[in-house]
Amino acid sequence: METPAPIDLATWPRRQHFEHYLQASPCTYAMTVELDATAFVEALRASSRKTYVAQVWALATVVNRHDEFRTVLTGDGAPAVWPTVHPAFTVLNAERETFACVWAPYDPDFGAFHDIAAPLLAEHASATEFFPQGAPPPNSFDVSSLPWTSFTGFTLNIRDGWRHLAPIFTLGRYVERDGRVLLPLAVQVHHAVADGFHTSRLVNELRALLADPAWVG
Repeated sequence: METPAPIDLATWPRRQHFEHYLQASPCTYAMTVELDATAFVEALRASSRKTYVAQVWALATVVNRHDEFRTVLTGDGAPAVWPTVHPAFTVLNAERETFACVWAPYDPDFGAFHDIAAPLLAEHASATEFFPQGAPPPNSFDVSSLPWTSFTGFTLNIRDGWRHLAPIFTLGRYVERDGRVLLPLAVQVHHAVADGFHTSRLVNELRALLADPAWVG
């Protein structure tokens, strides 16, 4: 079982920011962006890969590059960093108009991840349980998709969520504008672990993955 590595507060450059935004002024924020997904969509049209699985993998890839998005509070409230985090993502039961939350272990190889995640979506499309696999592992982060509409803003309001440090992502419906295909993405972040600089870097790395989708296969 994976365990998070403690952060040495004595040498952590972020200590004061962490303590301020966790204790003195608990604060989360949301950023909504439109990602140019033109090349990504073209690659998927030429492939048998599933779009949603590819979106989830791309998010998991950039999240796993950075400690700030893998940070967690231990039982005694100390910050620590997971070696790997895994995406938990929603699947709609269209007949019941409810969704289930499933998760797949992250693999840096997209093909290997797709081979696990795509069957999960098919298997649980008729799920009647919220968590058909049981509770997601503690080292998971959440992704949801709203493929029925695009948006220019999206904010989650989590009651008593001041200790939830993992990022939360919401994907929207593609929109075409000026010959480009754009993907709305909302990112919910805890300010204790990540500033606008860190979230902007994550978004820009995601843009780069979508712009050069040779990995789609």
